[in-house]
Amino acid sequence: MSLQIKLEEKPDLKKDFRIPTFDDWKKQVEEDLKGEPFEKKLITKTYEAIELKPIYTSDDIKEIPFLNNFSGFDNFVRGAKASGYHSSIWEIAQEYSNALPEDLNEALRYDLERGLNSINISLDLPTQLGIDADQSKTGEVGKGGLSISGIRKMQVLFDTIDLIEYPLHIEAGFSALPFTLLYAAFTRELRISLMNLKGSITSDPYDFILRHGFLPYSLKQIFDEIKFATQMMIRSNSPMRTIGISGMNYNNAGATAVQELAFVFATAIEYLEEMINRGLAVEEVVRRMKFTFGIGSFYFMEIAKLRAAKLIWNNILKLYNVPEESRKIYIHGKTSFYNQTLIDPYVNILRATTEAFSAIVAGVDALTTIPFNSTFDSPDDFSRRVARNTQIILKEESHLDQVIDPAAGSFFVENLTAQLAESSWKLLQQIDEMGGMFKAIQNEFVLNEVKKIAEARKIDYAKRKSVLVGTNMYANPEEEVVEPRQPDYEDIYKKRVEYIQKYRISGEDQKHKNILDKLQIIADTKSYDLVETAIEAYIDGAAIGEVASSIRSAGKEEIRIQPLDVQRPAEMFEELRFASENYKKKTGHKPKVFLATMGPLKQYKARADFSRGFFEVGGFEVIYPSNGFANTDEAVTKALVSEAEIITICSTDDTYPELVPEIVKGIKTKSPQRIIVLAGCPKDQIEEHKKSGVDEFIYLGADVQKVISALLNKISN
Repeated sequence: MSLQIKLEEKPDLKKDFRIPTFDDWKKQVEEDLKGEPFEKKLITKTYEAIELKPIYTSDDIKEIPFLNNFSGFDNFVRGAKASGYHSSIWEIAQEYSNALPEDLNEALRYDLERGLNSINISLDLPTQLGIDADQSKTGEVGKGGLSISGIRKMQVLFDTIDLIEYPLHIEAGFSALPFTLLYAAFTRELRISLMNLKGSITSDPYDFILRHGFLPYSLKQIFDEIKFATQMMIRSNSPMRTIGISGMNYNNAGATAVQELAFVFATAIEYLEEMINRGLAVEEVVRRMKFTFGIGSFYFMEIAKLRAAKLIWNNILKLYNVPEESRKIYIHGKTSFYNQTLIDPYVNILRATTEAFSAIVAGVDALTTIPFNSTFDSPDDFSRRVARNTQIILKEESHLDQVIDPAAGSFFVENLTAQLAESSWKLLQQIDEMGGMFKAIQNEFVLNEVKKIAEARKIDYAKRKSVLVGTNMYANPEEEVVEPRQPDYEDIYKKRVEYIQKYRISGEDQKHKNILDKLQIIADTKSYDLVETAIEAYIDGAAIGEVASSIRSAGKEEIRIQPLDVQRPAEMFEELRFASENYKKKTGHKPKVFLATMGPLKQYKARADFSRGFFEVGGFEVIYPSNGFANTDEAVTKALVSEAEIITICSTDDTYPELVPEIVKGIKTKSPQRIIVLAGCPKDQIEEHKKSGVDEFIYLGADVQKVISALLNKISN
């Protein structure tokens, strides 16, 4: 027997299935919310003061002017190249902070054979300041980056490395001129033209002062040096970039996407103006600018931020009458240090992965994924490999290089991009009205604006509204907490001082006389003519400190400000874990919490599970009975036997008025030093429970850091 169904007519999907409108959806949602305001329950306000809706439609992108633009054209929001990553992949820009050139060379050669295609080197503070190791001190030399002084160690640093093939990027502090001249001397010795080299050696004085709190020389001196470095690349027809504008300090201090964008482009405008005022052509300067943005863990916000950056820069350059083809922006993305954790550090790999994903989707030109152990150790071959392979996997297995502007057409991302660009432009105008970016830095506008957001973020992390997996939520108390490790800076200092002192006295007397003569010429020259003399001095054997002091012979004119507070939210929880470890060293065990689980499973489980997670954030040992206690006497007996310093009562608000007084009395009578905590916060019962002897209340939204810190202080004293 067969059943045959005949359709009398073709179905009309449009007629038979009406397309629901946004109003239809909203009406249904409001019914489901049972009278609760739609805006209160489903609208999320970001730190950028942008309201995120639960659903976006085509109506949300109607007024967006860049919607129909193409990659490689117009404002470049969809990328600077029409082919996206098809023509060339982004630079996998591993960053290195090895102190000694020989160690760095070994790491570079190892990684270049395993997928690295861009070299990024950090310099230590003395090298950025133009001070040789023997004129500095222990603890500074090699801290955070490479210590290097002369051309011989440059030969060691780049031994067997093809500088023509790989872009080289060096962030050289407030002024890159001394190091740029050293690099030019080195490449001349190798008979390599600067025209054939790619990458950047950048100066970023505003970034430097916000990080360190001072500039050692006047802005006039610094911008004159930046001009000479830029002019050298222009005259050499070299594509190397010389002017850096970094948003990493803002990002790592907790700033919003709007603040990072506005502060970065306010800085870029001032750098551009300074170069134009010194006679450089605007198009030539723009080609030598490199933008660096931190990439946080709000996936869609970070995509929109980098896309908005392209819009904003395009609009700025329009005002300078820069031709369209010259308005392309070079963006280097770096995964954020702000949300890195020392506890459960392998979660950092997951954070870096989502951040890298958003950066690539947004279309960065170069990307640094920081190693997962950067917070507590010097990255090794393994951690660098994981960081590097994160990008390689996103390319080779996720095929992110195959789609041009993957976010294009997304109602949410396109709308968010437009909102970020608009909000950032308004803040940019506000900065302009107060006299520009440096004025905003000096009068602490930048500091205070970032601090407001950082404090709000800190509170949200402390109350676990914002989550750091493995740190303030889902913590593993059994995990061994690793103490941060530092390189042996004393040994590094000795090696560098011994080398530079021998380097100074090596060679014939005539060589030293030639160096001194050239250094004097540099000191007497205040024009671009000093560039050639400085290069020759390096070739003769001068050290970076000697050349830098000759360039800056006019003397110091220090500028000081209050720097940005770069602090990870995880630090406050790490301090709790260290305190618990110290308690264990003194007592032989971690702080103990006994859960007095009262009644049947359904009565205590929710609050007992919450309590366990709450205390494990502080590294406490939580004693969780397998069954609930039938009466208060049994709970008191087990609590006292456990020798736990803290007893947490877990049940329901309805049972607490009867249970709490009996449990507290039973424990405090026999062991008054024990601390009693109540899981929950029944507002109408709090005062009575306090009178009974309850010391603390824990609940959803409580300040975990504050509560656990107070409890640790109580049991430690």
